[in-house]
Amino acid sequence: MESVLGALRVRLVGKSEEARYRELMAEHHYLGDLAKIGHTLWYVATYGEKWTALLSFSAAAWKCGVRDRWIGWDYRHQYDRLGLVANNSRFLILPDWHYPNLGSKVLSLCERRIAEDWQAHFGKPLLLLETFVDPSRFQGTVYRAANWTPLGLTQGFRRTREGYSAHPTSPKVVFVRPLQADARGQLSRSILNPRYRTGAPRMMLTAEQMRTLPDFFTGIADPRRAQGRRHPLPAVLAIATAAALCGMQGYKAIAGWAKDLTPKARERFRCRREKGVYRVPSEFIIRDVLIRVDPTALDQACQQWNKAYAQDDPSLAVDGKTMRNAHDEHGQQTHIMSVVGHQTGVYHTQKKSAPCP
Repeated sequence: MESVLGALRVRLVGKSEEARYRELMAEHHYLGDLAKIGHTLWYVATYGEKWTALLSFSAAAWKCGVRDRWIGWDYRHQYDRLGLVANNSRFLILPDWHYPNLGSKVLSLCERRIAEDWQAHFGKPLLLLETFVDPSRFQGTVYRAANWTPLGLTQGFRRTREGYSAHPTSPKVVFVRPLQADARGQLSRSILNPRYRTGAPRMMLTAEQMRTLPDFFTGIADPRRAQGRRHPLPAVLAIATAAALCGMQGYKAIAGWAKDLTPKARERFRCRREKGVYRVPSEFIIRDVLIRVDPTALDQACQQWNKAYAQDDPSLAVDGKTMRNAHDEHGQQTHIMSVVGHQTGVYHTQKKSAPCP
């Protein structure tokens, strides 16, 4: 047995092997196959040419009470730092390979390489691994043997097309495994170490903020013709503003963020409903509205929202950007100066700057 464990290797599943991987997962895992969506890596453990185990690592769960309390991060920091956590969403030991210590050995081999693989494929560092175990089926023995830490049970709610299930179903045991000794401390720092920052600072909007955001734009005149308006102006401006608050930069990124909204979030933003489905504005509509809307009225509306929700910033940060392909009536390229709350990440105001002489 020691010779078998010593000869085990873990590698990424090749493109030509993905069909076999999915077939085996669908046949032998009690949850079935899992599509490769977003940030996902598939691994296979081998003994010589033989496949012994299959693993999938994907994006972390958005919400997990016991994990979030264990890390100790602030709600505002959580959304921006979830990219530093990966979820072991599938682990399958193939039927002929249920040998003692094989599972924990495979996990340890994955832990040694996943941070490097994640950085290479997605350009992001990793600090923590998590997984969820159904206690009605398993005790998490493999994870315990691999030195993963059990944190407790989830509340039992699951994500659905409409948001989350109304009632808890089957709580899962949460296990975590830091990939470096100070991972927990790094994730909970008030100011994230620069080496772990990816992209612009982002914040997470609450359900109440989503619901009320369109109200602040109802007084703005719609620059579009009445004929052919498919999306209400307050909904378009609310989505664009929320996407910017969550770190999106540029029309394409805002439109992509909008497409990823759940049906429940789309309802909160008061998106147009068509045949029972809430529709989000396209990139063209978002660009057309933002270019033509009165910037002074938009800024005043954003400031009103800030008065209601952004009163907890003892310090501010000033940032400036030059807008591509945007020129004023005098042909000058547009420069935008933003004032951002250092603690909350909220945009307090945004002004077009005058050209330098």
